[in-house]
Amino acid sequence: MIILGAVSVIVAGGLILGHRAARAHVNYMTAEKDHPLSCWTCHLYTQKDNIIARMFHETYVSPYNMALSDDGNMLYVVGQESNQLVVVDLGQGRVTEKIGVGERPHTVTLDNSRNMAYVSNQWADNIYLIDLESYRVIDTLRGGSGPAGMVLDPDGKNLYVVNSYSSDISVFDLADNREKRRLKAGNNPVSAAISPDGNEVYVSSRRSIPVPHMTSPITEMTVTETRYQHVTERKMWKNAYIMENVTVTPSGDLAISTLIRPKNLIPAVQIERGWMMTEGIGIIERKPDGRMVQLLLDEPNAFYADPFDVVVSPDGKRAYVSHGGVDMVSVLDLEVIRELLASSTDEELKTYANYLGISNKFVIGRIATGANPKGMAISPDGSLLYVAERLQDRIAVINTGSLVTESTIDLEGPGRRTPARLGRQMFNNASHTFQNQYACYTCHPDTHEDGLVYNMAGKDMGRDLANVQTLRDIGDIPPYKWNGKNQTIYKQDGMRFSTILTRTEAFSYKELDALVAFIVTGIRNPPNLRFNPHGELTAAQQRGKEIFFRDYDNYGNEIPVENRCYTCHPPPNFTNLQMADVGTLSESDDPMLFDVPQLNNVYESSPYLHDGKAATLEEIWTRFNDNDEHGVANDMMKDQLNDLVEYLKSIGDAKNYKDEARVYQASSSGKKSKK
Repeated sequence: MIILGAVSVIVAGGLILGHRAARAHVNYMTAEKDHPLSCWTCHLYTQKDNIIARMFHETYVSPYNMALSDDGNMLYVVGQESNQLVVVDLGQGRVTEKIGVGERPHTVTLDNSRNMAYVSNQWADNIYLIDLESYRVIDTLRGGSGPAGMVLDPDGKNLYVVNSYSSDISVFDLADNREKRRLKAGNNPVSAAISPDGNEVYVSSRRSIPVPHMTSPITEMTVTETRYQHVTERKMWKNAYIMENVTVTPSGDLAISTLIRPKNLIPAVQIERGWMMTEGIGIIERKPDGRMVQLLLDEPNAFYADPFDVVVSPDGKRAYVSHGGVDMVSVLDLEVIRELLASSTDEELKTYANYLGISNKFVIGRIATGANPKGMAISPDGSLLYVAERLQDRIAVINTGSLVTESTIDLEGPGRRTPARLGRQMFNNASHTFQNQYACYTCHPDTHEDGLVYNMAGKDMGRDLANVQTLRDIGDIPPYKWNGKNQTIYKQDGMRFSTILTRTEAFSYKELDALVAFIVTGIRNPPNLRFNPHGELTAAQQRGKEIFFRDYDNYGNEIPVENRCYTCHPPPNFTNLQMADVGTLSESDDPMLFDVPQLNNVYESSPYLHDGKAATLEEIWTRFNDNDEHGVANDMMKDQLNDLVEYLKSIGDAKNYKDEARVYQASSSGKKSKK
């Protein structure tokens, strides 16, 4: 009995101590004292690539863009997550076929005369040609990197493909399905539209072109003529970016694109006054001396975050804009807009870009949708609008007369909503931001980053500028923020997020758990097919790798361990998860160390450094490393620096460097033991 009693005391003591340790662990992970986080929630919902992950996660359809047949009977929908082209018979109101395509498809374009479809596979660097009678992929086209938006010329002889990663436009001759020309576009172009006469192709971009540090973004719309297939104009949209989609009216008088106007250079606390992020459209008058006009779709106390697609009715009298951040479609009276343009002076038009009341003149309706509306299509007679409800796995069918959703078409995705799916919905929704001004997606399109620098300081202080960092594959690389003050994603997106960024109530426990589950399991790097398509380094990249992992400089001097590239940036994530001083603090910065960032897919993350002052990778060492505090580099010749940059651009997803990481770790241990 004495022994049994002693055992009971020991077990009870162990349980008490275990409970206290678990509670301390939860408090640390969440930066709160009462978060009801359970082991189940954290350690099961965030599993990746194993049998447990398959139990708790689903592969959804996630409809993105779509195209409608000429007769209006068939709808072809890109399933971005399921990697499918989904065929919907609109007469039956149901899915009839699902065709497997490449990784992360983006856009579908129809050649109705030949009953063919083209699907751009953004993460596979190719375009599939699909026979719509046999529903088979019959050819593969290869052009630039990250194919996205596409248009056919009127005679069906040429296909224009927008390449989002290589920032150019591929022109394919469809007689032999070969790329015959490539044209330079803006930064991260994603969509294209052709004029009704077939003479011009308009290509919209999402990221700003390079601009001087701490100046407002400028985003390019590229205009290409089709006769000789060359760029005729590069129209620059000042103070605007994330121009997701573009269209041209049936009469050809206007080109219209969605856009966002960020106020990133003022302190982030401006959001509580409204007007931190504004959303609208950009209009180009297609005539000699035609003007470029920005009109807001927001209202003084209500914002319509993340405008994505814009389509125009066949009679050219209405435009419809989907807003992914607020689950809404705005209905615009284009006749009123035309009158507004005709009656306003140039100076008056400039003011409309910042006038929240202007939308009252031409927005004639707001239609609620399911979660995260994206691409749209309109019936040939203009009576029905089809909307891809991306995070609802369905298509909304809207009556354009009554502006009411008549029905929905289920795309046969999974029936249950997993925590990660809820987290993705939270990520893409602006409901937790003051007046719905922006969602997580707004600054992190495609779960990456928007290329802007934000003033994250307190009211009117003008300090601590922050270059937005990617969210891809960050689950295993804490801490977070440039200053490393958030030890977990729970803290990063919990109370700190609501206090600094959204100025609203924090996410509920369930929502925060779901958001963390999505960020950890649902966000990954695309393959680096632009600079490392086959996993084999070029000669220049190999030389650059040797420089990256070097221990001695050009003069034979041993480089201090703490100042070697690979010390702070070891594979596979190319970060040592530590804080460092690399001599890049500005006069306006509070004294701090910086969290070493990952280098995976660093080629697509310009500008660089904590405050974005380095426009290119080269500038990190040619302008901001005078004293060799950011790695020993001043001994290098120009060709060596070029090679180093080429290697950095080749670095891709962390999973490709696991073997290299083991070699590095063994090598590092050996070096340490010799010392």
